[in-house]
Amino acid sequence: MLYMPPMKGFLGTGATFGADLNLVVQLIMGTALIAGARLAKHKRYKAHGICQTTVLLLNLFMIGLVMWPSFRQQVKPALSKGLHKWYYEVAMLHALLGTTAELLGLYIVIAAGTNVLPRWLRFRHWKWWMRTELVLWVIVLLSGIGTYCAWYVAPFQ
Repeated sequence: MLYMPPMKGFLGTGATFGADLNLVVQLIMGTALIAGARLAKHKRYKAHGICQTTVLLLNLFMIGLVMWPSFRQQVKPALSKGLHKWYYEVAMLHALLGTTAELLGLYIVIAAGTNVLPRWLRFRHWKWWMRTELVLWVIVLLSGIGTYCAWYVAPFQ
């Protein structure tokens, strides 16, 4: 696991540099995912696969670099006391949705891009699963923006 020491952010909120960087990278990745979906719509499947897999792996890196250490430091200690503040609840919801999206994305990449899985474990309705993943990713992105606002914008107003 990587660790990013806290430094003042560059977006003018109470966030650290890592949180600001993560927000910007996530917004860029969200844009790339939509562009990747358009590639599939235009039947450019190889470019689609490269685009979506790159975003998925970059997100895994950002989870390890910024999100997991932040979750471990700020949210995990509150789990034993219960999640009674929206500050923790929004982060927990984002973590659950994000984990689901990342795992589903990894499964899709393994099922679509490799021959590792037996045929009976692969999807039959690719469009449905990929669209579901894209919608889930957009929800996770929005909940991530909500988490950022709850943690770094609202407390400093």
